[in-house]
Amino acid sequence: MRILGIDPGLRTLGWGVIDSNGSRLRHVANGQIKSNGGDLAVRLLSLYDQLGEVLRLHRPESAAVEQTFVNKDGAGTLKLGQARGIALLVPAQAGLPVGEYAPNRVKKTVVGVGHADKAQVLHMVRLQLPGCEPAGPDAADALAIAMCHAFYSAAAATTLREARA
Repeated sequence: MRILGIDPGLRTLGWGVIDSNGSRLRHVANGQIKSNGGDLAVRLLSLYDQLGEVLRLHRPESAAVEQTFVNKDGAGTLKLGQARGIALLVPAQAGLPVGEYAPNRVKKTVVGVGHADKAQVLHMVRLQLPGCEPAGPDAADALAIAMCHAFYSAAAATTLREARA
């Protein structure tokens, strides 16, 4: 299964594509989308167009998006939520199932610790996807989100097979 992981951000949206075959993971591509334009609407449109191009180029079969955590800056959280809306809309519009994962769940799955820092996430992404060089911290996070989705998708498939047996 080809999975697109998305780390939403209004200035920089990280993305990563992996192929998952059982417990085997393979890096396909990753990058960071920088929003263009001055006002919010133009920036959101920029994210929408660029993320759509990533989907057209890499043809994922499913997607996963990191859930937003609420911080003290309400206006910032709202803007991030709007960028997250684009991250959910683009794959859904393409007909893809979209998983959502809390940041701590992603870190616990990939690193083993729910409060891991960005350096630990980057290290584990490189370790589990040999030859992968993330385009930046947001791309590394997006790859980790895709890896988390691969793990939980495989676990759900195993549970379903066992229930049918």
